[in-house]
Amino acid sequence: MAKAAVKAAIDEESDPETDETVEAVTAPGSRMPGKKIILYFVAPALALLIAAGAGAYFFGLLTSDESEVTAEKGKDAHGQDAAMPEVAFFDLPEILVNLNSSGKKEAYLKIRISLELDSKEATAALEPLIPRVIDNFQVFLREMRPEDLSGSAGMIRLKEELMHRVNLSLQPVVVKDVLFKEILVQ
Repeated sequence: MAKAAVKAAIDEESDPETDETVEAVTAPGSRMPGKKIILYFVAPALALLIAAGAGAYFFGLLTSDESEVTAEKGKDAHGQDAAMPEVAFFDLPEILVNLNSSGKKEAYLKIRISLELDSKEATAALEPLIPRVIDNFQVFLREMRPEDLSGSAGMIRLKEELMHRVNLSLQPVVVKDVLFKEILVQ
């Protein structure tokens, strides 16, 4: 009886398209039309699969393990030998200089530096030239003021200047980087 009342109310405002959907929904044992199945079940499932695939890709779950295996064997992703670049480090003796201070208070700089070289053979060529490097560093460092060494910008400028001076001093030998092991301004 309730179905008949619902049907009568719908018939008053009937539309050919809505009649079919109301009958399909209200009739017992009737099946859902294909468009509704796609709309309510297939589309969300497809969206969920795409989202899960994108998440797995971005979190690195879909990357191939081939690159990791070849890296462990000492080969790059293209299968060629990936030899580690030959690098050598040379530690300079500790340098202690007084800085150029304008007041009565003296300021000192204590610095320990390591030089990064291209190869281990370069360390042998560097040995006899170390007094020249230390002399260039001390002359330059004695003219610095404590304000010149403040902040990271001051450290970067110091590093660049020392790099320039060491490469001029050791002309046949090329120094790749100047590494600070210890810096103390007091």
